[in-house]
Amino acid sequence: MFRSSVSRQARLVRIPPSLSVPLAAVSKQCRPTIAAGLWRPAKPSLLLQTSRLFTSGAEAQQELSVQPGSTKITKFSDLAKANIDESIIKAITVDMRYEDMTDVQSMTLAPALKGKDLVAQAKTGTGKTLAFLIPVIQKILDADPSLKEVSRGRPRRFAQRQSIKAIIISPTRELAEQIGKEATRLCQRNGVTVQTAVGGTGKRESLRRIHMEGCHLLVGTPGRLNDLLSDELSGIDASNVQALVLDEADRMLDVGFENELRSIVDMLPDRQQVPRQTLLFSATLPKNVVGLARWYVDKQNFEFVQTVRADEIQTHERVPQFIVPTSSFENLLPAALELMLREIRAAKNDPSQPPFKAIVFFPFTNMVAMAGELFRELAVQIPDLPEVFHIHAQLSQNQRTKAADYFRKSKSGILISTDVTARGMDFPNVTHVIQVGLPPDQEQYIHRLGRTARAGKDGQGWLFVPHYDLRDARYMLGDLPIKRNSDIKVAEFPVPPRSLDEAPEAYREVAKASRALPKGLLAESFYVQFGKSSKRTLPTLLKELTSMTKNLWGWDKPPAFSPDRAAKLGLYNVPGVNIGTPMTYSIDERGGGGRGFGGDRGGFGGDRGGRGFGGDRDRGGRGFGGDRGGRVFGGNRGDRGGFGGDGPGGSSF
Repeated sequence: MFRSSVSRQARLVRIPPSLSVPLAAVSKQCRPTIAAGLWRPAKPSLLLQTSRLFTSGAEAQQELSVQPGSTKITKFSDLAKANIDESIIKAITVDMRYEDMTDVQSMTLAPALKGKDLVAQAKTGTGKTLAFLIPVIQKILDADPSLKEVSRGRPRRFAQRQSIKAIIISPTRELAEQIGKEATRLCQRNGVTVQTAVGGTGKRESLRRIHMEGCHLLVGTPGRLNDLLSDELSGIDASNVQALVLDEADRMLDVGFENELRSIVDMLPDRQQVPRQTLLFSATLPKNVVGLARWYVDKQNFEFVQTVRADEIQTHERVPQFIVPTSSFENLLPAALELMLREIRAAKNDPSQPPFKAIVFFPFTNMVAMAGELFRELAVQIPDLPEVFHIHAQLSQNQRTKAADYFRKSKSGILISTDVTARGMDFPNVTHVIQVGLPPDQEQYIHRLGRTARAGKDGQGWLFVPHYDLRDARYMLGDLPIKRNSDIKVAEFPVPPRSLDEAPEAYREVAKASRALPKGLLAESFYVQFGKSSKRTLPTLLKELTSMTKNLWGWDKPPAFSPDRAAKLGLYNVPGVNIGTPMTYSIDERGGGGRGFGGDRGGFGGDRGGRGFGGDRDRGGRGFGGDRGGRVFGGNRGDRGGFGGDGPGGSSF
C-alpha cells in the first residue's frame, strides 16, 4: 500500500533532471521528486541500487554541456530521424497538415520511442493524443512490418483473436471516440486497423466489427473494455497486447473506475512473457494516480515527464472572468442571451475579432434539454444567433457524437451542455465559456473554463448566478480572479414587467421562445431546481420560480407537485405550492424527439429524456483540480481571498 507521503518518498531518492529523459532540452522539464515518489523502496538494497543509478544535478548539468548533438525534435517532418514509419509522418504532415509539435509531443516522444514506460503530467488541449498515438502505432508496425502497406481493397478474413496489439483506455465515450478518429487518420496510409468499444453503443455491433474488420488498436472506456475482455464468449482476448495507454488517468479514478482498471491489467499477459509498454497521462498526479502508476508501470524502466512548467500561467489565472448576479431567477436566461447577442454582434462588426463560439454549461440534464430547445427557438426568432447544439447524458451516443462533431467543425456556434464536455473533449476556437447557475465546486468551474483560451488563443469566462447564490459563489470562488460585471442590463431588470413591450430585448425574446416549448419540458426544468435548494434559499427560489412561470412562460399557476414529492421536499404545506398531478415530458411528445438531428432547423436535438429530480447522471461530476497550480499532490488551496480579493489573485465580486 502507498502509505507514506509523496514528499517523504521524494526525499528518499532524488533523480537528477538530466537523466530523466534522454534529450537535454526535454530533461530540464522533468521533476525528479515526483518520479522518485512513484515507488517507495521496499528494501534497503533497492534504495541503494536506485541511488547508484543517478549522479548529482551539478554533474548532470556538466554532462549536458558536452553533448551539443542532443537536440529536441520540434518538427513532425523530423520524425524520420527517430525511425517513425513514413506512413505516419505523411498522415501527420500531408493529410493533417501539422508541422510543429507541441511541447507535450516533443517532450514525451523521446522516452516513449525508446520503449520506456511513461508517466506524463499533461493538461488537456496540449496535443497529448498524438503524443501517445505515434509511439503506439509505430510499435504495432514494428511488431508486424506487413502492416506498413495499406491493405485497403483486399477483403479481410475473420480476424484472429490475438490480433489486438495495443489498448487505449479513456474515461468518457466522447473522448474515446475522438481518440479513435485521430488514430484512424494516422493509420489511413498503413494497414493498422483501429476499433472503438464504448458504453452507450451496442456490444454486439462492436464485436461484429472487430471480428469482421480485424483490430490491432482497440480504444475504449474502462467499463466496456473490462466487459469485453472478461467475457469468455466475446471471442476477444488480450494475449498479445504490447502497448497500453491510460489517458486522463486522474479522471478515470475520480469517477470510480479503479476496479475496472485493475481488472483490465490483471487480464493482460504477464510482462515477462509478452513485453508491454505502458503510457500513463494525467493532468494531475494525486496519490491515487501515483498508486495506479505503481500498479501499471514497470518501476525498472520508466520515465516521468513533467510538461506543465512551474511558472506556467494557468487558464483560470489569465482568462478574463466575470460574474453577473441577477435580481431574480427568471433573469438568468435573458441575461445570458443579452451577453451572447452583444458578443455576437461585436464580432460581426469587427473583422479582427474571432467568430463567437461558446459552450454554455448548466448544472442539470433537464436544464440542458430545455435550454437546447429554447435557444433553437431563439435562433429562429433572432437571425444573429448561430447554430445551437446540446449534449447531455440522456442522449444516445450517436446523437452526442454528431453534436460534438458538428460543433467542433463550426466556425461559430453555441453548445449547451452538462459537465459531459468539461474535461477531455477538444473543441477548437471556443471564445466564451458561459456557466448558468453555480457550479458544484471550484474544480469543476476551472475545468469548464478550460474549454476556452486553448492553444494560446484568447477567451472569456462568464458566470451567471441568482442573487441568493452570490454568497456561496464568494465562498467557492473567492480566491479566483473573477470580477463582478454590471453591464448586462437585463440582469438587474425589475420583474414583473408592466408589459413585455417595455421589457429589454433579451427578456422579450426568452418569453416568446418559452411559450413555444412543450409544457412538460418546461415543467421538468422547474422541478429539478428544488433538488439542490437549501432551507435558506427555498422560500426565495419558490417565489421566483413561480414568478418566472407567470411572467416568462405565461402560465396561470406553476407546475404541480405530487403529494409525495411535495412532502419529501418540505413543500406540502407551503403557501403558493401547487399540489396535484405532475407534468412529464416524453420524447414522443414531438414525434420522437421533434427537432432531431437533420430536421428542418438543421440543429441537433431530440431524445432528451432527463426526467425526474437531480443532476446529470454522467460519470464525471466532481472535478479534481486539473488546471490548478500548486495542488498536484494534494497540496492545500492556500488562503482563500474571499470577498474583496484579499488573497492572491483574489476576486472582486
